[in-house]
Amino acid sequence: MPKMKSNRAAKKRFTRTGTGKIRLNHSYKRHILTKKARGRKRKLAKGGLVAAVDMPRVARMIQE
Repeated sequence: MPKMKSNRAAKKRFTRTGTGKIRLNHSYKRHILTKKARGRKRKLAKGGLVAAVDMPRVARMIQE
């Protein structure tokens, strides 16, 4: 049986933390920033964590 391949796009977007959670970067922070509020841009700059319901699916995609 062949090895399972990881999803390369997901592998570049998600990383595991030391405790096993999956970290992500927020979207909507690249362009058209003038109409977005200062607080919104500041919150988007910080990373986030994948929701608990999505963890199994993302973990299977990145296969670490």
